[in-house]
Amino acid sequence: MNETITARPISQKTIGELRAEERDWEANEVAQFLRKQAERRSDFFTLGDIPVKRAYTAADLADTPVEDIGLPGRYPFTRGPYPTMYRSRTWTMRQIAGFGTGEDTNKRFKYLIAQGQTGISTDFDMPTLMGYDSDHPMSEGEVGREGVAIDTLADMEALFDGIDLEKISVSMTINPSAWILLAMYIVLAEKRGYDLNKLSGTIQADILKEYMAQKEYVFPIAPSVRIVRDCITYCARNMKRYNPINISGYHISEAGSSPLHEAAFTLANLIVYVEEVLKTGMQVDEFAPRLAFFFVCQADFFEEIAKFRALRRCYAKIMKERFGAQNPESMRLRFHCQTAAASLTKPQYMVNVVRTAMQALAAALGGTQSLHTNGYDEAFAIPTEDAMRMALRTQQVIAEETNVTQVVDPLGGSYYVESLTTEYEKRIFDILDEVEERGGTLKLIQEGWFQRHIADFAYETALRKQSGEKPVIGVNCFVDDTPDPVIHTHPYDQTTATRQIARTQRVRSERDPVKFDLLLQQLVETARDPSQNIMPITIELVRAGATMGDIIETLKGVWGTYRETPVF
Repeated sequence: MNETITARPISQKTIGELRAEERDWEANEVAQFLRKQAERRSDFFTLGDIPVKRAYTAADLADTPVEDIGLPGRYPFTRGPYPTMYRSRTWTMRQIAGFGTGEDTNKRFKYLIAQGQTGISTDFDMPTLMGYDSDHPMSEGEVGREGVAIDTLADMEALFDGIDLEKISVSMTINPSAWILLAMYIVLAEKRGYDLNKLSGTIQADILKEYMAQKEYVFPIAPSVRIVRDCITYCARNMKRYNPINISGYHISEAGSSPLHEAAFTLANLIVYVEEVLKTGMQVDEFAPRLAFFFVCQADFFEEIAKFRALRRCYAKIMKERFGAQNPESMRLRFHCQTAAASLTKPQYMVNVVRTAMQALAAALGGTQSLHTNGYDEAFAIPTEDAMRMALRTQQVIAEETNVTQVVDPLGGSYYVESLTTEYEKRIFDILDEVEERGGTLKLIQEGWFQRHIADFAYETALRKQSGEKPVIGVNCFVDDTPDPVIHTHPYDQTTATRQIARTQRVRSERDPVKFDLLLQQLVETARDPSQNIMPITIELVRAGATMGDIIETLKGVWGTYRETPVF
């Protein structure tokens, strides 16, 4: 005889009942099954070393207030910054490109746009990143090799020739010299007659993560942070749709940090920048709506989704509770995402297509606003057109074929994802509290505290890969003796430096030397007065034919340079 079972909704069960039921399950079904077949190991962790339970129930949400989950587009924005998300518009597909001269990269931009790319992202060569002109001795052998070379406004004109900057957003991945590139972009827009308030995009400009992780810096910390402040205040008043900074966890992660430290250290940097801008007298709601972020999407699928959701919640609470933001736009964390370059391998390199697809899917489910997917050949060199097309098609398949865009935050309510989101939030705020207690972000950068945490996790990860504890397909497991297909990598054009230097020298020869020298002196005076904004004089210098090297070398004479204290 069948018994009639009256089911109660989970919401009506007490937490105690749920936990008692879980203990009973462990003691019976789980224990019986383990006697037949043991689990693969005794304990499980996320990639970021957070312990993972066997299964999650509604009891695991006991510490998560319902209002902390909320609804998309509503504070604290855990489920997404906008109420309709991809039902209205999919994320911006922003494949990065940069090599050779402005003309060379312009061709790649146009190719990607023709393939359906919806945003531009620009990689710059090492001399440009560090503020050296292409004919400087330090630039020898590096001009246009791992990014596009930009010395003057003429290069910027070539870079964006034939591209309507009012219709497509442009991201520029550059930090210590970012404000000079922004000045060139502004002058180019003005020459074309554009409305600056219609321009969209971002410079990265996040200099603090350079001291922590990527090590591309020029000046000491204080004047570098002042430059960031000046970019934010200038854009807030003159470029209403432009993001003057892309506060970046990506490079913290690529330097070897855990996903948790990527998240927490990025928010620690955010706090410094907001405090610096507030010192100018500007109100938080005047500039915060245009702050933007850049994160990696690593291999741990659910951890990454929870990380993005927790970041939105933490940011909203920081902006509202710490800085008193009133405008919801000031509390919405918007971010660009890139799949993890550090996860790409040379052996069995076509497996990188699968890795990238999984990471891109996690980024979409985590609610990214913009996405770059890596090329399968990026472990070797700058990606080829074929690799970039495949990477872009990966995004397009997710957006157009999988239907994951139909529901906002489809994993919202998952016991595991919600529990991990709350755990991330707690741990992020624990780290931020520790940073405050130890004297703040700037002090700890100088002491090497952040650098030490990054290096320690990177070392532990390397040991795990070496031992096989952290599987890497084709490297430490499933190794195949079958040779990989021959890969054709992107070639370096040996004429690049010659072509680039010729244009730079032509610009120098054609400018008005008297006007140029007067402007350089004004730059020195502005640099010596920290209350002034450095953007207007930089814009005038760029318009007058200044090279990036002219501006950087002049300011080295005022501010000096930065040398890091080694950390062991």
